[in-house]
Amino acid sequence: MQITRQADYAVRAVLYLAKNGEERAATSQVAQEQRIPPSFLAKIISQLSIAGLLHTSRGARGGVTLAREPQDISLLEVIEAIDGPIQLNECVGENGACTFDHECPLRPVWCDAQEELVLRLKTTNFAQLMANGSN
Repeated sequence: MQITRQADYAVRAVLYLAKNGEERAATSQVAQEQRIPPSFLAKIISQLSIAGLLHTSRGARGGVTLAREPQDISLLEVIEAIDGPIQLNECVGENGACTFDHECPLRPVWCDAQEELVLRLKTTNFAQLMANGSN
């Protein structure tokens, strides 16, 4: 199981902007420094902006900044803004689709694993990631 390349790029872009502080960054600069194809980054920035995670501005002095402080943006928010809700297996959702229904011995394992993963991503913010990267 893997997050999508698009979600990985989104996380890298948000981390870059978090390190950049309140200074606007040109999308071309983010794309170049994070090795993200510019056309792909444009779509990612649009999705993150719609999710309320980024502010964008056009023009000569335009660019991209975080919409909130790094400590107020979780890793889960960024991933879900791109990939949608995390679901390890189709049986884990509210309307779990499993032919074995609640008799399945695997469902509780999938549910617990998803709960732990979501909690870890939800409690990891970009200020923590910046602090971890400075070691």
